[in-house]
Amino acid sequence: MFELKWLWKNLEGDRARYILALCLSVVGSSLMIVNPYIGQRIVDTFIANDNALQNLSEERGLLIMLCLGMIGFSLLRTGLAYLTTMQYEWSSQNMLYRVRVYLYNKIQEQDMNYYDHNRTGDLMTKMTGDLDMVRHSMAWIIKTIIESLTIFLAAVIYFFTIDVELTLWLLILSPPIFVVAYIFAKRVRPMYIDLRERLSQLNTTTQENISGNRVVKAFAREEYEVEKFNDKNVNYSKANKTAALVWLDYFPYLETFAQAFNVILLLAGGLFVMNGRITFGEFAAFSSLIWAISNPMRNIGIIINDIQRFFASLTKIIEVYYARPGIVNEHNLVDKRRYNGRIEFDHVNFKYGSVQVLHDVSFTIEPGETVAIMGSTGSGKTTLVNLIPRFYDVAEGRVLVDGTDVRKLELDELRGNIGVATQDVLLFSDTIDGNVAYGDPDLPEEDTIGYAQLAAAHDFITKMPEGYDTIVGERGVGLSGGQKQRIALARALAVRHPILILDDTTSAVDLETEEHIQKSLRELEYPCTKIIIAQRVSTTAEADRILILDEGRLIEEGTHAELLAKRGYYYEVFMLQNEGIGRQVTEHGKK
Repeated sequence: MFELKWLWKNLEGDRARYILALCLSVVGSSLMIVNPYIGQRIVDTFIANDNALQNLSEERGLLIMLCLGMIGFSLLRTGLAYLTTMQYEWSSQNMLYRVRVYLYNKIQEQDMNYYDHNRTGDLMTKMTGDLDMVRHSMAWIIKTIIESLTIFLAAVIYFFTIDVELTLWLLILSPPIFVVAYIFAKRVRPMYIDLRERLSQLNTTTQENISGNRVVKAFAREEYEVEKFNDKNVNYSKANKTAALVWLDYFPYLETFAQAFNVILLLAGGLFVMNGRITFGEFAAFSSLIWAISNPMRNIGIIINDIQRFFASLTKIIEVYYARPGIVNEHNLVDKRRYNGRIEFDHVNFKYGSVQVLHDVSFTIEPGETVAIMGSTGSGKTTLVNLIPRFYDVAEGRVLVDGTDVRKLELDELRGNIGVATQDVLLFSDTIDGNVAYGDPDLPEEDTIGYAQLAAAHDFITKMPEGYDTIVGERGVGLSGGQKQRIALARALAVRHPILILDDTTSAVDLETEEHIQKSLRELEYPCTKIIIAQRVSTTAEADRILILDEGRLIEEGTHAELLAKRGYYYEVFMLQNEGIGRQVTEHGKK
């Protein structure tokens, strides 16, 4: 099977250890027949034999040796069991570590389209619960199967050496047990696939609720979220119980068959002893090993349960393992050059699935130029700038940086020339200094302070309990929206890249702070092409050029004064934002 081939592939480096564990399982399980054999010798020689008393007096040394042999083999099996378990654990834990690292890297390399279609909670489930289920299966379930099968075969072979007919009478129950087990496995597998999906939904709901706790509290929706969680939890619990309780439909049959082994042994074996066909010691050997046949049959349902869980989890892991991004980062070792910063959109069209977002967009931004992008919500502004670092690929047309199509550029080099402050600000659970220096961990402290000053963040940072060493909390909890935006801006500036993309990064700051930031951006000490998405005319007025998007189309382009003269979308926004002083500012725009 493909899944087993995958496991074998990922055991590389520990294959010899795992094979050793399998061999030790076989050897240790096979030794289970030794003590029953010794017990048979003791019974036949020193208990049930007509000359038992004579044998006790004349062959006392043999009895002592047989007893010591039973103790010795018991200790040997205990030692082998410990060694075997260690080998299984060691190899499965090593495999778990390697696969988890690989999956994490694989998820990191996926393009934005992958994250658009995969829930965070689902990915977390795959990285934790599913992986641990696979490790548990490698260390315990496969071990249980091998040992049960070995004990069963060893016992059957030993029984055949004693009496073939009695063994056949015992084995007559095996076919119906396997039929019941097959029907059970076929019925329960889709249930565990569904159960796995419900667990993923539960984890997704939990993750979204925790990460969005501020919004929940702001809208006083705690009760609603609790109900939603309870609904998912009930669904998961019901599915879990349903899958578990299916076992009860088949348990009576399997348990009855398992107990029937003892009944057959008592009837047939007792009859054979009375007829002299087998000795009392041989009957004792059958009795002491009958569990080796009945227990695997009794546990077959539990094993099937775990196997179905294993395959349900393994299928999900393999989905991530073999996922291929549409935009591949080869991480080629190249001498990374610094770009000039010229950007060109050449008849660009873009779609999200079947929805057309950008329509035949063309424009050019020269190195060092500052371009502002405006437009109504959903006009495609963020999508437009996401095409530059190649978070997505165009459907038609080209996006060029320094005259080269971004699809032909090495991704590490391309993104290593672009600083980005996103619309949805994300700060890591780290110090403020660590967040500002995220793109350059070796950034000197004085430079961190300098870029924070450029972003108008230094003053509020110094007022915090531990200054730049203050832990900001997950996603910047404890900071206002404007403070988070300024730290994100400082982070984007600190990498000193020749292209800077700012996606509405001053929407939550006051006009005075915005003016300081605009001044800082104009006076950057390094050459930089700046693309600024904004809704405020106060932000766009100083730009070299302004692009207006509407429903994915570039409808206006020009300077502040030129767009005011056109009296189109930009003029309307300007008048709305400057009502009452429109005339005065219009005259300023004409200068």
